[in-house]
Amino acid sequence: MSRKYLSVIGAAALSLSLVVAGCGASQGGSTAPAGQGSQTASGGEIKIGLPLPMTGSEATYGKDMENSIKLAIDEINAKGGIDGKKIVTVTGDDACDPQQATAAANKLVSAGVVAVVGGYCSGAVVPTLTIYNEKNIPLVVTAANSSKIAAQNPGNTFEINGTAVHQTQKAVELFKKLAAKSVAIVEQGDAYSADLAKQTEEAWKAAGNTVAAHEVTNKGEQDFSSLVTRLKSKNVDLVFWTAYYADGGLLIKQLRTGGYKGLIVVGDGSADPKLSQIAGPAAEGTYVLSPPVAEYLPEAKKFAEAYKAKFNQSPGAYAPLAYDGMNLLADALKRAKSTDGKAVIKALSETKDFSGLAGKVNFAADKTLKESNFIVLQIKNSKFVLVQ
Repeated sequence: MSRKYLSVIGAAALSLSLVVAGCGASQGGSTAPAGQGSQTASGGEIKIGLPLPMTGSEATYGKDMENSIKLAIDEINAKGGIDGKKIVTVTGDDACDPQQATAAANKLVSAGVVAVVGGYCSGAVVPTLTIYNEKNIPLVVTAANSSKIAAQNPGNTFEINGTAVHQTQKAVELFKKLAAKSVAIVEQGDAYSADLAKQTEEAWKAAGNTVAAHEVTNKGEQDFSSLVTRLKSKNVDLVFWTAYYADGGLLIKQLRTGGYKGLIVVGDGSADPKLSQIAGPAAEGTYVLSPPVAEYLPEAKKFAEAYKAKFNQSPGAYAPLAYDGMNLLADALKRAKSTDGKAVIKALSETKDFSGLAGKVNFAADKTLKESNFIVLQIKNSKFVLVQ
């Protein structure tokens, strides 16, 4: 989504007009730009930004997360909103692309959002961290989990998905359980897949095992025949794909048709039913490191029913976390008793045992999720089933 940015004067005028229209000058509310210390009067609006991939290969995830966040907002608004103020949203299409993500972030800032919830691709989240932080806009990341986010976090960003560290621990645990010794790791060079690949390789080797190959493919690649030949020649016990489902499904299909008979494991970027649809019968038996999906969360039954009733489909892999992220932000806004960015960031930092669909939310010192929430699924008869 490429758009020319508003001029500084135009952005200020737009933000001011939105605040005045939302809260009404006669109500005596502050007209300071949202996200920079403003607080609209009772009966006004609180504007939340949603940076998500709405186009491109990961658009299915983006729409699913947007649906979940809006479902949470509908419920919050039905109960009176935040101190009488209704939540409204602005979606910025980052397309899982760093450049488009930067444009989307600037669009959201210009629109006057007071906080941001979303973020699927780590490569699209990382370049936006300082953009939001410069305006004291809190960011709740509901899917992206590269270690680069925590390493470059300027202080305004909170991750409620398990981190790459957590996923690496789960991967090594699974590899051992499957009695694998020699492993091949395949990534795509982006922030998420490269980070997961690097950490898994280091942890697997540290445990006394072998990484026989570490391959990097191009996003959108269609022909993996030469890669399949190389991996077969290495005679590895297990292939670990750390990138996304659109290309992962093709790789799995070509691995099996090319004669590879070993184990296949994929990271959470491929935790989508479309992985099986793309790979077809070749996906059978594939292990999937997954975020906490609604089907296996006792607390998510009502959410799943409401989601299906509203959108005529089942919630996807990151739907519960997206829903939790919006509710966590609403909780922080209530505790802060303000839309002032610094106050909301402080409230988020002080979160203790927030109860979400995916479990309790507590933050470590680096503002990542304190405890892992990853699960392991396996594809059987074209469906995901819980392993652990």
